[in-house]
Amino acid sequence: MQALKGFKDILPDEALLWQRVEAVARDVFRRFGFEEIKVPILEKTGLFARSIGEATDIVEKEMYTFSDRNGESLTMRPEGTAPVLRAFIEHALHLRRPINRLFTVGPMFRHERPQKGRLRQFHQLSVEALGSDHPRLDAEVIAMARQILVELGLSAALQLNSLGCPACRPAYRQKLIAFLGGHREQLCEDCQRRTESNPLRVLDCKSDNCRRLNAAAPAILDSLCPSCAEHLAAVRRDLDALQIPYSLNPFMVRGLDYYTRTTFELLTDALGAQSAVGAGGRYDGLVRQLGGPDLPGIGFALGMERLVLLLQEQNALPSSGPDLFLACLGEVAGAYGFKLLDRCRLAGLSALMDVQGRGLKSQMKQADRLNARFVLIIGEAELASGQAVLRNLVSKEERQIPLAAELTDLLRVVRAD
Repeated sequence: MQALKGFKDILPDEALLWQRVEAVARDVFRRFGFEEIKVPILEKTGLFARSIGEATDIVEKEMYTFSDRNGESLTMRPEGTAPVLRAFIEHALHLRRPINRLFTVGPMFRHERPQKGRLRQFHQLSVEALGSDHPRLDAEVIAMARQILVELGLSAALQLNSLGCPACRPAYRQKLIAFLGGHREQLCEDCQRRTESNPLRVLDCKSDNCRRLNAAAPAILDSLCPSCAEHLAAVRRDLDALQIPYSLNPFMVRGLDYYTRTTFELLTDALGAQSAVGAGGRYDGLVRQLGGPDLPGIGFALGMERLVLLLQEQNALPSSGPDLFLACLGEVAGAYGFKLLDRCRLAGLSALMDVQGRGLKSQMKQADRLNARFVLIIGEAELASGQAVLRNLVSKEERQIPLAAELTDLLRVVRAD
């Protein structure tokens, strides 16, 4: 038996990097005032059709959708915003405070062609800030996404765009349709279909012909209404004030229909075709569209698989070994060590011991394989003298540690290293 195509096991060594990514992100979220919300993996299919858009690739081709035993159509969530907003509306979270800052962590599902950094089950850090349309909130959310990368020791280029609003986007949409209609034969089959149903998605096509054609397409930044133009200018001023570098990409669109005004991507050149490690934008009409109050919002998602791949490229695998390994020789020493092992763990150390009664040489090899930092050697002689040997497996230094009732000396040495 093997895992399904596009579904990946996360083995213990790699899981350490996942834990590091999540720990860094959670700490940044805390400092920016974001709270965690956990939402189900399964939702009613209509939630995603209404929010993402029926003419998107996600809804048309990629969602894992099925009918349950009651005949209701259910979908495994392909993205995090719609479920969080469903919960936000259902539980009237807007009554808690003027601006709700929420994040969720977990798996998403899309039936895509698996590639490096793109799986059918993938994991995201998803963020939603609801209740304000002020451009400074846009800059703050972008700064938070970038800060997570900085604290992970990663770098990515920030690209910024505006998709306008219901007042100015229809006119741009007509300009784009007219342009694409004059070059229809040059478009790929998917983009020929998108020309009428969702023309902005043509700009996101990865085929070489479409990309060359899109370079000559009208830019949405030239069609922004005064309000949207000023909103973008204000976001740029705040990013400049924070000294966050960025570039404008007037042809950057997102694969979801709900975006308005600010959109952004964080890009790297270290992962081949899958260059985006994070992306997001503003969705001011979405809460109302889903049956909630007329509240604006902005959010983003960071792909955990891609962040882990970048850390692996940097050989950033953290040490997974225990702080202490107890090498006990003989039954009496083993019984003593077993009680000491429990006390070490209760005091906060990660500690292991041999439970098979092997000799000292075999136990030292085991400690090396486990990547332990210290070995405490206890035998009959050590019990008789009340002094055990503590060996640092990195520096190879040894010292005597008293086997007293308190762990003071042992804890001090292990924690100080």
